[in-house]
Amino acid sequence: MTTSYSAKDIKVLEGLEPVRKRPGMYIGATDERGIQELLKEIIDNSVDEAIAGFGSDVYITLAKDGYAAISDNGRGIPTGMHASGVSALEIAMTKLHAGGKFEETAYQASGGLHGVGASAVNALSTHLLVIVKREGKYFFQEYKIGQPKSPVKTISEAEVKKLILPGHHSLLTAESGTYTTFIPDPTIFKKTIEFNYKNIKDRIRERAYLIPKLYLHLNDERSGDKCNFYFESGIKSLVQHLNAHKKPLHKVVHVSGEHVEDDIKIAVEVAFQYTDTFSENVLSFANVIHTYDGGTHLTGFRTAIIKVIKDYLNSKDANGKKVPITGEDLKEGLTGVVFIKMPSNDIQFESQTKAKLNNPEAQSAVYAVVKKELEYYLEENPKEAKRMLEKAQLAAKARMAARAARDAVVRKGALEGSTLPGKLADCQERDPAKCEIYIVEGDSAGGSAKQGRDRAFQAIFPLRGKILNTERARLDKIIAFEELKNLIIALGTGVGETFNPEKLRYHRIILMNDADVDGEHITTLGLTFFFRHMPELVKQGYLYIAMPPLYKIDFGKNSNYVYSEEEKEELLKKNPGKKFSIQRYKGLGEMNPEQLWETTMNPEHRILKQVMIKDSEDADEIFTVLMGNDVPPRKKFIQSNATQATLDV
Repeated sequence: MTTSYSAKDIKVLEGLEPVRKRPGMYIGATDERGIQELLKEIIDNSVDEAIAGFGSDVYITLAKDGYAAISDNGRGIPTGMHASGVSALEIAMTKLHAGGKFEETAYQASGGLHGVGASAVNALSTHLLVIVKREGKYFFQEYKIGQPKSPVKTISEAEVKKLILPGHHSLLTAESGTYTTFIPDPTIFKKTIEFNYKNIKDRIRERAYLIPKLYLHLNDERSGDKCNFYFESGIKSLVQHLNAHKKPLHKVVHVSGEHVEDDIKIAVEVAFQYTDTFSENVLSFANVIHTYDGGTHLTGFRTAIIKVIKDYLNSKDANGKKVPITGEDLKEGLTGVVFIKMPSNDIQFESQTKAKLNNPEAQSAVYAVVKKELEYYLEENPKEAKRMLEKAQLAAKARMAARAARDAVVRKGALEGSTLPGKLADCQERDPAKCEIYIVEGDSAGGSAKQGRDRAFQAIFPLRGKILNTERARLDKIIAFEELKNLIIALGTGVGETFNPEKLRYHRIILMNDADVDGEHITTLGLTFFFRHMPELVKQGYLYIAMPPLYKIDFGKNSNYVYSEEEKEELLKKNPGKKFSIQRYKGLGEMNPEQLWETTMNPEHRILKQVMIKDSEDADEIFTVLMGNDVPPRKKFIQSNATQATLDV
């Protein structure tokens, strides 16, 4: 081991080297999410042209050879000679922190940054090609791993036709525009370099909602799938889309305006609607960037809506007969979109991945605009206002009933000397990071699990029968349901307004149910509960599904456990002519404790599926459709996906 540390040990990374050395700092990850981020950066550069008032169409192609191609009819990346003696196009594509969006003269609001986003894409691509049309000329440059293969040069229209994909020939008739094609570097993205059509489709649909009258065209040459998006009503249409399978309580409320804070002009647009559901779904955007983790603009919206509705309630409740409402009550059933636009050189994100907005000016701007416009809206639309208040009042009553039930549980537990339910077989370890709890179906499986487990770190919680479908249940009903009440106590987090993930007693919550239809249903009910009422536990990666074996296949004295039909067929093919016996495990209770430990609970051999929320919008929709009260959407889903189902009856 060397102990020297001197000036020669200090390395300076030149050009795009920092991006290749630490790609996660620029695109967030080097898995499928990173691949999507590359494409998003280039698309956003095209979309920014539309925001600035230039360009009406953006075309995206996922080519059969693994390339992605994006073109627009915007102004085109500048190609003139930069003061450094190099074309501005080359500067934008090869230099970090060099672009046309640092000054308000070029872009008032933008999501991408030529020179940060585009140069990062270039650095992480095996091959990238750019064609720019400006002033009747075509400018061309090609790159290999971020390095130009030659200086920027002009090419003929005939050469352009040979280089660009057929779906992008509109560049030839446009006055100006930019065409970019690239393929991710497999040495950086080791898991995959394939683009996910569905994810890209969802992202460009978002962009179309945010920018009315912008056409977005997506063509997947690999599968033949195509889609086009164009929305006249903007974010109002997005709220309607999010509530497509829910029952709205009133029309979509749409407010907009501008606010100047610290000499920064911020455009604010908000749309929201209450439904008869019990969960919140509010999306936030800053300069078309989806801020998945929210930020100051979302805080401003929530603060404003709480202030306005509470003040309106107080003004209509002179005698104080109505139940006081809280911010949590006003979240129930709320679907909304918060969209701000501000100068790109002033916008501040938490990181290059742009998941969270940090500008304090945005909070003040959103609060001011929403407060003013919503106050006016409620006074002018008393019927709509009444429905919002009734929804909040119902939520408040449910919250108070839940609190009363929860307090009764705590008092009862205290009198008995313990707040933990008696059916919980707890573990000896007290460090949550080392503990796991198995939530199992019935006393039979619970008995085997209790005997087979490692008592040091594994707890067992058996459920009696199927739990309550919490998709359509208020908090007071959940607390009143004995099995769920005991589960909440066992986990230690509380629920509703008292929920605190830091109090979680187990950092692995494992749903372990039978490998049959009933078992899958119970697992789905469990997933619904955690997604709707403890989503933070899912986001932090604490929730798992155990995968018990489907079969035990014996070749003489040699026993094999297999976990899928495919694995069974493969094993039988590998042992042709051998006599064998097969046991199909319909339930965990069919296994003795030793078998259950060896196959499903032993950390060295078990298979666990970690439950993650990749797309909150899709997850929200699927739970609403499959677990909600409306039958037609569920029937349609079943009919559409029936051919993909594998039945085991």
